[in-house]
Amino acid sequence: MKAIGGYFELEISVDKEYHHDLLRLNTARNALEYLLKAQGFKKVYIPYFTCDVILEPFYKLDIAFEFYRVNSDFEPIFDFDIIKDDQAFLYTNYFGLKDAYIQSNYSSIKNLIVDNAQSFFSKPLNHVHTFYSPRKFFGVSDGAYLATDHKLSERPDADFSNERMSHLLIRADKEAEDGYQDFCLNDQELSGNAVKTMSALTRKIMCSIDYEKVKWVRRQNFEWLHTNLSDKNKLTFNIGDDSVPMVYPFWTDNKALKKELLNNRIYCATYWPNVLKWCNPETLEAKLTEEVIYLPVDQRYTVDDMNRILKIINRGI
Repeated sequence: MKAIGGYFELEISVDKEYHHDLLRLNTARNALEYLLKAQGFKKVYIPYFTCDVILEPFYKLDIAFEFYRVNSDFEPIFDFDIIKDDQAFLYTNYFGLKDAYIQSNYSSIKNLIVDNAQSFFSKPLNHVHTFYSPRKFFGVSDGAYLATDHKLSERPDADFSNERMSHLLIRADKEAEDGYQDFCLNDQELSGNAVKTMSALTRKIMCSIDYEKVKWVRRQNFEWLHTNLSDKNKLTFNIGDDSVPMVYPFWTDNKALKKELLNNRIYCATYWPNVLKWCNPETLEAKLTEEVIYLPVDQRYTVDDMNRILKIINRGI
């Protein structure tokens, strides 16, 4: 029975989710676990250049995996003919920049799983397993979406997010640095959890976002950085008209630049520290982790903010 009256809850305008027709789960790694259970794959090929949390479902389900390498365009170096019927190939849509590659190759890759954790706005392709991680793009503490043709017969229990919101609330009320410890604790809290459905709180937040505005701002910021940095960037990009980047990857020989940005309160994530344990220092994957600076372009920022980043970069080159 629905409660009527009493104190107010957090008030959020409700419209419609971007991926309103997909399965809603609690984390991206658990979306992958759900998929692996439903499909019954015996082995999955995964990239060296990925976050180590992707391994969690493989260990939980005792499913074999094998690493493969990527080239400087973030594309697989791999013989797809070796994939068997009971095996799958997991590919990351790196930083929301590989839509064109996926669209050109998905039909020739057996049992493709697309990791769209870094590409929230990329629509799933027909009959292609695809999962998403909203917290990489928005102010939510958890949640995931999954596109798959096969579903488990048993519906998972619901998750609850209210105790994971502290870092979001602190940053809204104070400074970014004040909530960082809580952010790290929240990351730890997401490890080892059972597969659950998305919490009501996370879903309400996902129903309140102006998705068209987010897409426009991210593209504008990315394109402005690329206009000003493409001649200095060791990486090249060819993104489609509908692609929405997560960050701007900038590969530079300036080893001190990331620290200089940090000193100016410009925080650039490292993708991914675990790669340095998996790969030798001379490999491309290690260089993509250590040498590429992943500049923020998200919806919180304007072209003026991008110019602040450019000013720091340009004075160091």
